[in-house]
Amino acid sequence: MLSLRDFWRRHRRKVFITFGVLGSGYLLHKLYDAYRRRLADLERELAGERENDELIKAQLQAHFDNIQRIADMTTLPHAMHYFSSRVVEELDLSHLTERLLKGKGQPNTLTSTEKLELWDRLKILSFTRMVLSLWAMTMLNLYIRVQVNILGRHLYIDTARGLGSSHLLEEADPIDRYSQQQFLASADFLSNYGMPGLISHMQAAATEVLKGKQLRDLFSTSVLHETILQILDMFMSTGKPHHWIDYLMPEDAGSYEVATPSSSDNTIHSDDTKFDQLMVETRAVLSSAEFGSVVEISLKTVVNALMEDIGVQAGGGLFPGMPLAKLLPRVAQMGPLLLEEPSKNRFIQIIRNIPEVELFFTLLYANMPTL
Repeated sequence: MLSLRDFWRRHRRKVFITFGVLGSGYLLHKLYDAYRRRLADLERELAGERENDELIKAQLQAHFDNIQRIADMTTLPHAMHYFSSRVVEELDLSHLTERLLKGKGQPNTLTSTEKLELWDRLKILSFTRMVLSLWAMTMLNLYIRVQVNILGRHLYIDTARGLGSSHLLEEADPIDRYSQQQFLASADFLSNYGMPGLISHMQAAATEVLKGKQLRDLFSTSVLHETILQILDMFMSTGKPHHWIDYLMPEDAGSYEVATPSSSDNTIHSDDTKFDQLMVETRAVLSSAEFGSVVEISLKTVVNALMEDIGVQAGGGLFPGMPLAKLLPRVAQMGPLLLEEPSKNRFIQIIRNIPEVELFFTLLYANMPTL
């Protein structure tokens, strides 16, 4: 017994240290094991979130591709065809050319003053029709792409909500199918309601720019190029800021009625505030400085491409000696070319391939806020 006490007195410090080390080691082992299990749980959670995000991206891409196809194959072709037919109706030049041809065949049927008046009207309307077609083709293309990207963003949010990914959710109600159709169908606003004002203001701009240009004046490619840009600039800059937006979409979406293919009098429609929300977002984008820059770049690019086409038709370029009167038939022919269906319209493809345009719509789709 004494030996045990003597052993304890002599070695108790070592015993305490040994048990302390063993206890600490055991505790560290338990802590490390708990940390390792927690780390494994976190890795599984992260892997699950990554898989969920990939699923969201795949479904998002499917949603966006589907609505993009709707725009490319249905919305834009329909809007372009409808607008083209309205231009033919509202800016018909045949009555002027017929009267001039009749006066040429029967000299006594028109006085010199009447001939000059007819030629002046033909000059104004030819340029009005060409520049209006150029502007409308560009703006319909951009406007419908804005619609598609805004709608795609909402579908992104709806998809994230459906998959329960909390960090992707935003506080917003889903956009129902009827509101989507109503929103896309509003692309016909220009043809149905915006056409009279557009023609009036474009014709006023053309009249102002062309008033000092006589039929015998010689036009070159550079002169024609500058004339078109002047008409566009005068049209875009005259009036209140962003006045041209009112030709593309209603100022008050709440009072605008849209007929959609699937709607009928017996259909019970959802809350129209969804449609209003989409239209408010669209107007905000169209009013932005970034979109204004995209419009300016697109219009100038299309004018440059148009000059190339006219130059080819003229045998490599408009030589400095073509009277304006001789140029007018070619100017009039450009309108229908600019409004060809999208699958055949090289100007639409040119706009889509402009780097600034591609970047703008990429950022719009990724960053569009939900109001």
